[in-house]
Amino acid sequence: MNEKIIVWLCVLGIMYSCGSHKGKRVEGNPWSSYDVGRVEFKNLSPETDGAKLYAKIVSNPEQFIQECARQVLNTLYFSPKDSIPKIELITYILKSYNGISEKSGTPPAITIAYSTDWIEKSYKDDMEALILENRGVLWHELTHGFQLEPQGIGTYGTNKTFWAFIEGMADAVRYVNGGFTLADRPKGGHYMDGYRTTGFFLAWLMQTKDSDFLRKFNNSTLHVIPWSFKEAIRYSLGEEYDIDTLWEEYLVAMGDK
Repeated sequence: MNEKIIVWLCVLGIMYSCGSHKGKRVEGNPWSSYDVGRVEFKNLSPETDGAKLYAKIVSNPEQFIQECARQVLNTLYFSPKDSIPKIELITYILKSYNGISEKSGTPPAITIAYSTDWIEKSYKDDMEALILENRGVLWHELTHGFQLEPQGIGTYGTNKTFWAFIEGMADAVRYVNGGFTLADRPKGGHYMDGYRTTGFFLAWLMQTKDSDFLRKFNNSTLHVIPWSFKEAIRYSLGEEYDIDTLWEEYLVAMGDK
């Protein structure tokens, strides 16, 4: 693994194990024994090259998925005492289809499908890159299972703000855990564009404004109703912060303007 990635993951491990919630310091790793639910792994396309590659990089899928789930929880929440969607079953399906990965269902049972076609396409004779891609995709989908959702503004399919929050947070979680590099960051755009554009911005706020920002931003959905990026930023960082001003600061800092 790249030395810079290793150092960054170590820094994040220290940051997330020592976060505080309302002044209460969290010691050690409170997630090591947290029940993330039972995992049922189903390989529906064992004959494919993608499935064979997956078997080479993941020897114990159930354990691997539970490990990644705890990393997601460590990124989204202060402690197991927070208000967390309770998942009892994660069905993980490896199969051949035209796509990358997708999450369906709602707690207490969710399903995640991962494309063996995509595994083959993303391999490119680089096993290290494949390992990071596999873990990154899983972090993204597991975030959808464990993250909180905006209230009072419709649904994922009916409201762009809702959608941008959901997909932006998933890519932010992926990035801060090492599933993306800065080379994957889209230039310009708008914080409402979702996915990596929103995700890298949210991660930048965590890196430059408050190391607990992602946790607070996720938690804002319980307190900011109807939810909006503008008010969620104020809830998470303080009343003096304005999201449009922060977005302009981000673009300048990243060399986009």
